[in-house]
Amino acid sequence: MIVLAVETSCDETSVAVSKNGDTILSNCVLSQIDTHQAFGGVVPEIASREHVKGMTVVFKEALETAGITAQEVDLVAVTQGPGLIGSLLIGINAAKAFAFAHQKPLIGVHHIAGHIYANRLAGPFVFPLICLVVSGGHTELILMRDHYQFEKLGETQDDAVGEAYDKVARVLGLEYPGGPHIDQLAKTASADMPMPVSNIDGYHFSYSGLKSHVINVLNQKRMKKEPIDVPVLAASFQAAAIEQLVRKSRAAVDAYQAKMFMVAGGVAANHHLRERVNALFSDVLVRMPPLEYCTDNAAMISLAAYYQFQADQKVDSLDLKGYARLKLTP
Repeated sequence: MIVLAVETSCDETSVAVSKNGDTILSNCVLSQIDTHQAFGGVVPEIASREHVKGMTVVFKEALETAGITAQEVDLVAVTQGPGLIGSLLIGINAAKAFAFAHQKPLIGVHHIAGHIYANRLAGPFVFPLICLVVSGGHTELILMRDHYQFEKLGETQDDAVGEAYDKVARVLGLEYPGGPHIDQLAKTASADMPMPVSNIDGYHFSYSGLKSHVINVLNQKRMKKEPIDVPVLAASFQAAAIEQLVRKSRAAVDAYQAKMFMVAGGVAANHHLRERVNALFSDVLVRMPPLEYCTDNAAMISLAAYYQFQADQKVDSLDLKGYARLKLTP
């Protein structure tokens, strides 16, 4: 089965082609980072306009790179949500137009399911498994007992971990997107500054306290006109942020006797998180996506669509709608 997928949930315009749920034939991504850097974050209206401008380019490139014609596509997939509604609708309408013009079945895919299935590129899934989803908008622990069976064990009760990274980076004066800058700085220093690690109950997460602590430390030093060691602060913040993730994940793996642990989402590219996961989960199989598939891309949507279709054999009509908020689990 050849799946063509479209992803426009935020500020990447992406079209990809995959085969049989494990082979990527093409993955074309048009990034808008340079456009949004001047604003310190994604501007939804600008993102939508950039998607319109780039859509036909990435469609053409994806098909040419894959070496296929439109008629060879078996299934058209598109991110249905969650995301920026204006951006989502651009991708959905493009996918609908392609499906209608070439008489191909259409399927809507959950954005987080896509991030989870990016791990398929690292190898087959072994169930039961625990997946840690970490991005700018999500911090969740998901239990999977089989393909396309998602059970949410816990989630952030305030800020997502990626959101906390970006906000801390902003107060440190780092460029958008801030997460990679903090990760790079942290490599150059030791985590010598005490930071709070949330002990919220169960498998839930909380990052508002850690973020506020960093802001308070900065404000106090600035008022006292004390020097700020930015690399040490970045390393200390990162160590506390990652410690909460791995501690909760380890508890879930043990409680559910998981055979595999996976990490999904943009923060899965974080250097320190990958190190801690490899060190702490050596007794179970570990899957983390290749770095180029951690951030938003259509390849992950195409993989998820394949397994979604295999699970229920259902397709959507041309009335498919987009949703800014969309639950992964019932």
